[in-house]
Amino acid sequence: MNWRGRKVLVTGAGGFIGSHLAEELVRQGATTRALVRYVSDGNWGFLDETPLKADLEVVSGDITDRDLIHAAVRGMDVIFHLAALIAIPYSYRAPASYVATNIGGTLNVLQASHEQGVARLVHASTSEVYGTARYVPIDEAHPLQGQSPYSASKIGADKIAEAFHLSFGVPVVTIRPFNTYGPRQSARAVIPTIISQCLAGDVVRLGSLAPTRDFTYVADTVEGFLLAGSADTAVGETVNLGVGQEIAIGDLALTIAALMGKKIKIEPVDERVRPPDSEVAQLLSNNAKAERLLGWRPKVSLQEGLQKTIAWLSNNRQRVRAGSYVL
Repeated sequence: MNWRGRKVLVTGAGGFIGSHLAEELVRQGATTRALVRYVSDGNWGFLDETPLKADLEVVSGDITDRDLIHAAVRGMDVIFHLAALIAIPYSYRAPASYVATNIGGTLNVLQASHEQGVARLVHASTSEVYGTARYVPIDEAHPLQGQSPYSASKIGADKIAEAFHLSFGVPVVTIRPFNTYGPRQSARAVIPTIISQCLAGDVVRLGSLAPTRDFTYVADTVEGFLLAGSADTAVGETVNLGVGQEIAIGDLALTIAALMGKKIKIEPVDERVRPPDSEVAQLLSNNAKAERLLGWRPKVSLQEGLQKTIAWLSNNRQRVRAGSYVL
């Protein structure tokens, strides 16, 4: 799609992936409205720092506010719905907030999109909905398993999106990224956690070391979202965005340390370990559908992406508390 002049809303635009997506839409000429979560000091998250913020229409609010969402959707051609609560550990403490935000908020976006006739709604899911792989690589037909309140809430959101497509013809595309990483990611995620601890010293404290993940650099994920917003073949479909390579968390820590020229000691810490039946042991994507429907292929290798992420965190140490475990 030529995005120039298209009217686009990005929910969750102040966050990690959302801010990168909003910036890229502006670069490609879209008239971009960015929904960020309201806070009393007027903070726009990462959009406060972008040199492109003058080219954005920023709306502060809450995805659970039905009236506000209807107003935000009004006049838009394409919606990218990324607003969500995403931290898995916190979902054990506050599951009701995850249901309200991730399911209820998605319902608000779907209803507004249906009533106002948007041309495309791209809904952000997560590979966590698959739970521990029953087979690999994981394709989109893999069973869904709610192994945490977070993943259960995202399954609910995905199914509401599916229902609105099948019941009302809402032109939804559901995108399932596999462990996106890169600059701006919260230290709640494992890659910035490892990098920040390597910057601070020689001891890296982690939870389980054996689980494997398939890491996708944020620029590749953003490209997948943009392609999903334009490919007619993707309407009504669910599409994985993953590299198709897995690495164990312990090996990931050693890889990062080597890139940083560090010799580290890895210490497993109980408070960072998920409940046994909640831990997702393996995630490895099958991205054939993304290539077939979207023409998407990941471009950034893990080593290149890690180097970019290390460089960003090295220049933004004040953003993380390396010695603290943040839910």
